[in-house]
Amino acid sequence: MLEEITNLIKEIETYCQQAEMSESTFGRQVVNDGKFVSRLRNGKGVTLKTLLKTRNYIKANTPTKFVRCLSDAEGIESPVPATAVTAIENQQSDGYTPFRFYDNRQKYLAFVNTCNEKWAIAQRAGKEMQHIRPVPPALRIFDAGMGDGTVLTYLMRNLHRKFPTVPLFINTKEISLEDIRLGLSKLPDRFCEHPATVFVISNLHYSEAPWLMPGNVNLAAALNWHEVRLEGASAHEYGEQIESLRALLADGWKTQSSPATGNPLYVRPSVLVIYREDHRFLLENVIPHPGQNTGNYDLILASQPWRARISAEFKVGKILMPLTRGLAPGGRLLAIQSYGNDPGLDIVRKIWPDENPFTVNRHQLIKGLKDGLGREAKDFNFNAFSDAKSIFRYDMHTLPSEIDDRIGTSTLFAAWNAVIYVNQIEDERLQDAILTGEYLQATSEGLKKNNGLWFNDETFVVSRRQD
Repeated sequence: MLEEITNLIKEIETYCQQAEMSESTFGRQVVNDGKFVSRLRNGKGVTLKTLLKTRNYIKANTPTKFVRCLSDAEGIESPVPATAVTAIENQQSDGYTPFRFYDNRQKYLAFVNTCNEKWAIAQRAGKEMQHIRPVPPALRIFDAGMGDGTVLTYLMRNLHRKFPTVPLFINTKEISLEDIRLGLSKLPDRFCEHPATVFVISNLHYSEAPWLMPGNVNLAAALNWHEVRLEGASAHEYGEQIESLRALLADGWKTQSSPATGNPLYVRPSVLVIYREDHRFLLENVIPHPGQNTGNYDLILASQPWRARISAEFKVGKILMPLTRGLAPGGRLLAIQSYGNDPGLDIVRKIWPDENPFTVNRHQLIKGLKDGLGREAKDFNFNAFSDAKSIFRYDMHTLPSEIDDRIGTSTLFAAWNAVIYVNQIEDERLQDAILTGEYLQATSEGLKKNNGLWFNDETFVVSRRQD
């Protein structure tokens, strides 16, 4: 709600400047309160009705064309005069990649903190434990996208419960520096409970990360490899040493934007290896070395590793095929992606009736993977499961008292944020819906109809046959 009020104040300020109107006059004309804007700046709340009334007034009386732009720091929405439109359009025609909602850090954090998807995914991944039969020298796991570490650390706790004395080799990839910091902050307790752990994180591509080696010879020669040996015997000591890695991470995980897609790419390939010094002797055959990692993973977790709208060919060729080839005999690849057919998609279709972001289902991906592997496909089992076994649900956190005739504005904004995040609606399409307030009405109706908000994910498993 605070972000929404901040956005509203900026819209009012810009409108008043363009219309050559004082803020007190604006307040009197819209809500019959000359101190309306100053009260907003001082932290006064605003009802949904007033919010919509204000934005509708601006839209109906605006003297210039409004477009979406970004503030310097927060990536919030604010109107700009028509004179700025031409410059923005020229940038886009020159290959400029527009800002995308999916990459907005604030909205990502709002989603993961209001929905329990990560917990639901971790529980589903835990079911794979019953099928794992590790062989010496370690149980090997690859996480194809660590995120903030919630799923992975839950999985590590589950691994300790089932294999308390088996050495663990945990390899994960992540290019987001902030996610790496969040993920590493969850590790000290893991090193205490399961000391025979080697934890590896890299910024490499999907075709490189399982083997910890860039495919390009020149990049391989420039590989930025760091080995950290934790000393001490307490989680606090390990936490201090991991926290001291901030400068190393900031340097090794610099990114640049792809000129073709705008996606972040690593500037320099980097690998970070962490283990306990007092278990180095035991882990001698588990600790990786440059150019000597052979893959052979017992479990690979690929949770939401792609954008829904990307083609099946890309998902298979760039992600699924290299991950599948990284499996050990008996190893299992668990893939998870958004499925739709839920209240979230229903809300989206009230505004964009023809919207269908989830066009590539698990059956199409498995078929594409079989075709891509060719003769290699005979070495693997492919299990799409029935819908009852494949599809699972996760929810947005709400209290029963929040879903009634007067849904709070903070709940509405959180629900809308989750809806457009899961359905990956680009920012460029959001402006009209936001200015009219149509999105809040659609979200409110969806929450009431379903007594809350939930989404569907689907899963499938690829396993390598035993020799």
